Amino acid sequence: MILSCQNISKSFIENKVLENVSFHIEDYDHAAIVGINGAGKTTLLRILVGELQPDEGSVTLSKNKTVGYLAQDDAVDSSNTIYKELLSVKQHLLDLELRIRQCEAAMHSARDPELESLMNRYANFTHAFEADGGYTYKSEVTGVLKGLGFTENDFDKSISTLSGGQKTRVALSKLLLKNPDLIILDEPTNHLDMNSITWLETYLVNYKGAVIVVSHDRYFLNRITNRIIEIDQTKATVFTGNYSDYAVKKEQLRTAAMHAYLNQQREIRHQEAVIEKLRSFNREKSIKRAQSREKMLDKIELLDKPTETRADMHIRLTPRKQSGNDVLTVENLGKSFGALSLFEHIDLEIKRGEHVAVIGDNGTGKTTLLKILNGLLTPDQGRFRLGVNVEIGYYDQEHHVLHGKKTLFEEISDDYPTLNNTEIRNLLAAFLFTGDDVFKRIEDLSGGERGRVSLAKLMLSNANFLILDEPTNHLDIVSKEILEDALNNYEGTVLYVSHDRYFINRTAHRILDLEAQRFVNYIGNYDYYLEKHGAAASAGLALGSSSDTLRDTVSDKNRTAEDGAASAPQSRITESKLDWQAKKEEQARLRKKENDLKKCEERIAALEMRNREIDLCMSDPSIATQAAKLQEFASEQNLIMTELETLYAKWEILAE
Repeated sequence: MILSCQNISKSFIENKVLENVSFHIEDYDHAAIVGINGAGKTTLLRILVGELQPDEGSVTLSKNKTVGYLAQDDAVDSSNTIYKELLSVKQHLLDLELRIRQCEAAMHSARDPELESLMNRYANFTHAFEADGGYTYKSEVTGVLKGLGFTENDFDKSISTLSGGQKTRVALSKLLLKNPDLIILDEPTNHLDMNSITWLETYLVNYKGAVIVVSHDRYFLNRITNRIIEIDQTKATVFTGNYSDYAVKKEQLRTAAMHAYLNQQREIRHQEAVIEKLRSFNREKSIKRAQSREKMLDKIELLDKPTETRADMHIRLTPRKQSGNDVLTVENLGKSFGALSLFEHIDLEIKRGEHVAVIGDNGTGKTTLLKILNGLLTPDQGRFRLGVNVEIGYYDQEHHVLHGKKTLFEEISDDYPTLNNTEIRNLLAAFLFTGDDVFKRIEDLSGGERGRVSLAKLMLSNANFLILDEPTNHLDIVSKEILEDALNNYEGTVLYVSHDRYFINRTAHRILDLEAQRFVNYIGNYDYYLEKHGAAASAGLALGSSSDTLRDTVSDKNRTAEDGAASAPQSRITESKLDWQAKKEEQARLRKKENDLKKCEERIAALEMRNREIDLCMSDPSIATQAAKLQEFASEQNLIMTELETLYAKWEILAE
């Protein structure tokens, strides 16, 4: 075991974030911490690395183990070049290399016994140098930089000239080169393109140490994790397996918890009804039984209703009118910035109802293309045209469509003046902005919150052609799933840029891969793209396989199916018949019980009414003097009470 986390609790003022969180990480575990935004994932990471102290509990790191931590948007701040900054991680090897060179120079003029001493030092230095990867560290540095999206032309760039995302990639590169026993990463894929994410996945899958990662990239989590730690309502639950395994188990647990909750609620309502009925009998024995049941009810440990996180946020995208079949036509489109040519001679068509994903490396021009289609940039060559009745709804990853100085309420009301106060509040509540949240200024919101506001405006637009630039950025997994469902139910046309492979796989009908300044078209989702992309060699091998073998395989499958068909139906019919008979018998038993209960209640009601009638008769002055009549009434009441005693007991049994 490399790390142990025991009963960690943390609150900020009155807001409890973590409560009794416990788990452990083995030496080669690759674990992910998941949960909705604000669940406390980053807080937990900061506690694990000692940046934040828990209110209760402890974190124990095994002796002599090293930890490397990369926070969200962590960045280096240096005047070094990229390459020199990464070489600084290998400074101990640079120092060793210098000592080796110094020994070599000194040995040229040394005499015994100094020469022997120098040779021993030289041997020790070279052994340590070789054992610590001294002959491969330069290629290791180059491999990590190229893997995370830097070209050799970037190596000599000063870090001070880089963007925030590039600096974060340098910080990630430095961390990976340190090879700590435990790597802790907070959203490591945020500033990586698909090729870099794929490289990082492969690196982490083969990493010899332990890994803890916070990420909303479900494809990434599926590839690298063998354990999921879920933070939900301040509590932690550990699941074995990758993200897909977790999702299945989580749904099973949620379903079981919901069934248990509903069953308990049903039992409570039933017991309350029985108690009320027993009290209505208005007899000492029944009242005591009612009191006994009340005490039992008070001792029940009430189950909390399982959270329905996906029910909290509602997105329904509805086009106001249908567009023509030809939604977008692009002809010979090209765009450059100075000497940098992004793309040229682009031709493409998008038809009504298509969901098209644009993918490609960072800097290839994907966002530029969307801006051209939205009229925010002018192409250098070519043209595009929209079809009949096409209305665009644009989602900008930088949220330029939002106004920083406005409140959320003003942002909606100014653009949609026909909406009243209640309608605006209901809309914002659907995107998790309630109460005084609606008076927050846009500039004070987090990236994920701005994304939700942009989605709210998009929902109001009634557009029939959605153009989305990185719509899942800053969204947690639950919000991504809600957006995926909304797009899959959307009857209009969608064109979007995304690096979220899971999102693409669920929502895309077609993929346009922007590479070498041209689009390569793939008719399918991301799994189809992976299958076909760069698969020419394997396709050739597949075509070379024997058609006879293929026919034999198909025939074998058909024969197997036919053989199975002879015996399987008879057993299935028998099983189905037995199940049907058992179900019918159970239904008949329940109907009889319900009928018996109904008859019992009717008989009790009739006897109680007759008992009250006798009481009235016996209080009549004209009868009070008739001893024989009073004796008759008293005998009848005794019979009634005897039967009622039996019926009350029977009713209680039937009511259960």
